[in-house]
Amino acid sequence: MHARVILGRVKLDKQDEAINIFKENVMPATKEQKGFSGMHLLTDPDTSKFISITIWETENDMIAGESGGYLQEQLDKIATLFVGPPTIQHYVVSV
Repeated sequence: MHARVILGRVKLDKQDEAINIFKENVMPATKEQKGFSGMHLLTDPDTSKFISITIWETENDMIAGESGGYLQEQLDKIATLFVGPPTIQHYVVSV
């Protein structure tokens, strides 16, 4: 299994809006992707930082969403609420 971790920050007064977009738009679209296995959104209400973690069956499934435009489409749904560009990292799920 593989994980995509996205680290970022949204505007302090836009946290609830960003969470709602994530729940209502990003999550349903992500669940439809080949190889999707799980998803979490961690938020810090004091700093407006967030961590999005998606779990994928294979590395190819994870990468396919990035090269096929899916990931950018999801980021674009929230982009106006970001303080700056998010950081995207890849991991192997070891345990």
